[in-house]
This record gives sequence, structure tokens and C-alpha cells, in this order.
Amino acid sequence: MGSLPHVVEDLQGVVQLYSDGSIFRANDINFNIPIHNDSSIVWKDCEFDTQNNLYLRLYKPISTSTPPTKLPVVYFLHGGGFCVGSRTWPNNHNACQRLSSVLKAVVVAPDYRLAPENRLPAAIDDALTSLKWLQNQAISDGHTWLHGDEVDFDQVYVIGDSSGGNMAHHLAVQLGPSSPELAPVRICGYVLMAPFFGGTVRTKSEAAGKPEPLLNVEILDRFWRLSLPLGKNVDHPLANPLGPLSKNLESVMVDPMLVIAGGIELLRDRVENYARRLKEAGNKVQYVEFEGKHHGFFISDPYSELGNRVLQEIKTWMSKISG
Repeated sequence: MGSLPHVVEDLQGVVQLYSDGSIFRANDINFNIPIHNDSSIVWKDCEFDTQNNLYLRLYKPISTSTPPTKLPVVYFLHGGGFCVGSRTWPNNHNACQRLSSVLKAVVVAPDYRLAPENRLPAAIDDALTSLKWLQNQAISDGHTWLHGDEVDFDQVYVIGDSSGGNMAHHLAVQLGPSSPELAPVRICGYVLMAPFFGGTVRTKSEAAGKPEPLLNVEILDRFWRLSLPLGKNVDHPLANPLGPLSKNLESVMVDPMLVIAGGIELLRDRVENYARRLKEAGNKVQYVEFEGKHHGFFISDPYSELGNRVLQEIKTWMSKISG
């Protein structure tokens, strides 16, 4: 008789991959994060992909101006190593409320298919599908919250956290400057919050950095093993934009980017090098580092003083590139 299936990959009990290929995914997670009830924001869920049963969450500031001013659109792509996360998680919900309130924007927070059930590039494909959903709303005025009289489809920004930042990079490269294939929707810029990139050669911050409260190099490797196409390593273009198989960043032109990292996070060197290389290629890239901060510091508490600083950086950058 063969041996019983056993766990071969374990993401802290939330996702477990067994030797026979079966997967356990926990539905009951103790987040220990309070949900803020922001009375200045209203929100609702919408299905954007019936084939894959995917939903997004819309956030909108309650208008106080007469007549109401047109609102920009901010897409928020959540993190989670491509393996965990949802628009419904308290940390993501709180972050989206803050983004909508401070930036005075309609925030669109799409879910996407998760690995290992759906390995990359599924998540990136779903992010693009959600942007095409917005394009359909702009063309048809199909959603009451996204009416052309109230929303400025010429002012769309994509914000990605961690693996969402990785997705934002791939969208920026695929869509190109001003995203012509999404017309009349126009993406003006991207904010990458510590984008989740990898590589077979360890950076100094990965090799010598201290483990973070929720992250270490072993967990980083585990996320990649579960999310990349089977048989591929972390120099795959979906993981490493600076890798030997990736498109040369010196030949890539993208919309303006704001790239954010924590000063003591494991991914710091990889993120800083990415931003520098894009800037050297002639792209408008601003790199901001928050001293002494670990990975995910904004998402952990967007209502903190630190969260206010991050939001002010984003607001100032948006004003600069739109003006």
C-alpha cells in the first residue's frame, strides 16, 4: 500500500499543499484586525468575471460639493504572495477606505484567482480583466457609481501592494504608456508598494536581513514555489523583472511610477534596484523609502500616523503627475 498524502508545503496553516496534489485552504482566519467604519465612504461589491466567479469592491466618498467634482479612479491590487488575500480581508478593506477618503477617489479593489489552485499568470490575467470591466463601464455608463458625469476615466491610477505591486509592474509593461487598449480609460500612473519580486541570487537585504514579524526568506521561497508555473524557478519573468529571461528594463517605457519600500524589509534591495533601473532607462520613477519599516507597513495600519505619511506621499505624487 502507498503512503497517505502528507503536507509538502505549508503557509502557516492557511494554505497547505499535499503530496497527492490536493489543497487545503482555511476559511476561518483570526485576523485580530478591527474593521474601521468610515462614515465618509460607501462601498459595495460587484461581479466582474462570471466565468471565474470573481468580484470586486467599489468604494466612493460621500460627496459634499455642489455640483460634485469628478473623481479619479484608483485600482487597489492586494498582496498575499499570490496565494492568499481578498478584497474582504480587514486590512485590505481598511486600506481601501483610507485611499478613497484621503485621495477623494473611487477605489476599485478586485479579487483574483489564487495559487496554487491557479498558478501565475492567472492573477495578472484577472487584474487585466478587471480593468477591461472598467472600460466597459466607461463605454456604456453601465454602473451608477461609475457614471461619466461623476468619474474621470482619464485619471486612473493602479496601486499594488506586495504581489499586487508585482502585478502592477506587469500591467504597466503590457499596457504601455497611457494604456491605449483600455480607451476611454487612461492609466496615468502606478504605485508599487514593496512589489513582490524574486531571483535565484539573494540580495544583501535577503541574505543578511533579519526575519520580519511575518516574513522570512523561507516563506518568500514557499510563496514562489506555490505560485509560479510548475517547474519554473524565481528567475522566471513573472517573478524577476531583472532576470536573465526577462525583457530588458532599459528598453521598457511605462507610465509614471511611485515605488515604496520599508528600510529594513527583506525585499528592500530588490525593490530599490528595480526603481533605479527603470529610472535610468528614462522613465519617470520616484522611489521612497520609510526608514526602519518592515514589509506591509501601510496595509498593517492605514489609519496610523505612518499610514497618513504614506497617503500624503501618494497624494502629492498624484498631484504632480496629473498637473
